[in-house]
Amino acid sequence: MKTKHSELITTETPQRLQEIVADILDQAQQSGATGAEVSASTSQNLSVAVRMGDIDILEHGRDQGLCLTVYLGQRSGSAEASGFDPADINKLVEEAINIAKYTGEDSYAGLADAADMATEIPDLKLYHPSTIDTAAAIELASKCEAAARAEPLIVNSEGAHLSTTRSTYCYGNTHNFNAAYQGTRYSISCSVVAGSNGVMQRDMWFDNHRDAEHLQSIELIGQRAAQRARQRLGASKVRSCKVAVLFAPEAAISLIGHFTSAISGGALYRGTSFLPDSLNTAVFPTFVQISEQPRLPCGLYSAPFDSEGVATRDQVIVADGVVRNYILDSYSARHLAMKTTANAGGLRNVMVSGGPKSFDELLKEMHQGLVVTELIGMGVNQISGDYSRGVSGFWVENGKIDHPVEEITIADNLRTMYSNIVALGNDIDERHNIRCGSILIDKMAISGI
Repeated sequence: MKTKHSELITTETPQRLQEIVADILDQAQQSGATGAEVSASTSQNLSVAVRMGDIDILEHGRDQGLCLTVYLGQRSGSAEASGFDPADINKLVEEAINIAKYTGEDSYAGLADAADMATEIPDLKLYHPSTIDTAAAIELASKCEAAARAEPLIVNSEGAHLSTTRSTYCYGNTHNFNAAYQGTRYSISCSVVAGSNGVMQRDMWFDNHRDAEHLQSIELIGQRAAQRARQRLGASKVRSCKVAVLFAPEAAISLIGHFTSAISGGALYRGTSFLPDSLNTAVFPTFVQISEQPRLPCGLYSAPFDSEGVATRDQVIVADGVVRNYILDSYSARHLAMKTTANAGGLRNVMVSGGPKSFDELLKEMHQGLVVTELIGMGVNQISGDYSRGVSGFWVENGKIDHPVEEITIADNLRTMYSNIVALGNDIDERHNIRCGSILIDKMAISGI
């Protein structure tokens, strides 16, 4: 059994973190900074893994950290520290100031505009402390794995893992902005191996939530992991062809992720995007709608402000297939002569509109083709949009899953793939930052035998 217990650190309250941030900002200004920003965080974690009925990993962790950026005019310097003691803070400020003195001027550097700072910090229901202690975590993980191992054809297990996290985050800058919020996260996963006639396949299932009470049934997660592993038994290659491809939700999110990366400010101003100058142009069919809801109550990625203190807000990214907003922080926005979209630190709760059809109805619509459930490799060129990935999944005949497949490759160009989307499923997966259902694409090249 692997165990780990970090040195205990007192968990700071939001108010205490705000006091620490305020002190650092004052000290930075007294040291000559014309501007400064600080983020401070603490977290308390519990992680348990059970494999083959035995405790495999048991970890308790408490972490804390500070990150300071100072500005001397258009010069900037950043430093980090893991301690909150006065000596640690003195060293943090000194290091950041010294770095700034020796960096070149950057006309795009600086704090986000004062007018954009969040003025209200709503309670987004992100903090749900539970009574799950070490004993309870072990029991839950054990039940999850036991449920999986009790299923037919399960011959081995990679274990069930349960984790809990309580965290506090604070950000402040010299625009007189200083705010903090707390959050919790609970996760349970299970991975098992199915075997038959000397052939073995593995798969897994998981869930996570801000509130432990809203996690899927522990037993159901184990059973789902076992079912997915069994379904992969007997997988084979297919002949090279060009057919419709249905990306299951767990694979479809990556397609949307490539899109959001391409319309992010850093890729756009560096010229490393396959979608340059795409604002107000059609990239998807008219039935595709994509939005961001960063203040979704209890959302796994919700936040009242971004990592520059800018107030988050709902925004439309794609409307009727047309790109309506880029994804910008203040630095990239200045490069592009635009305004920040409150996305410093990334997107938060991306919503892809679901269509009217279920997964089974999409199978009937495609009639023959490939269902992709797992993507392998990193064969995506974000500059050209060329796409080539190893995949596994299922072959579809007459609108029904016929048999599992593996060791095949699909290829196309992302721009073409987006325009060739023919349907979106209503089977939306809410476990990820990108929430979407299945995506059906008309005709992709498949390389097999």
